Amino acid sequence: MTSKEKAELLFKQKRISGGRSSIPECEQRARAERTKIAKLRVLRLAREAALATEKRPPQKSSRTLRGGTRCKE
Repeated sequence: MTSKEKAELLFKQKRISGGRSSIPECEQRARAERTKIAKLRVLRLAREAALATEKRPPQKSSRTLRGGTRCKE
């Protein structure tokens, strides 16, 4: 067996066993990011559902001065 064949065999064994990691680092970061986004989405939806069940009166969306003119923001 030549040294090239030995190197190829060793390389294939490392790929099969996983070597350092079977998933590339960028894919691991992408999965973590998607998991984090999903958790935040669940929290946001739960907060919105809780606010909807409270049935609070709607807040004023615009601020006006005493004379009825709008504030410049």
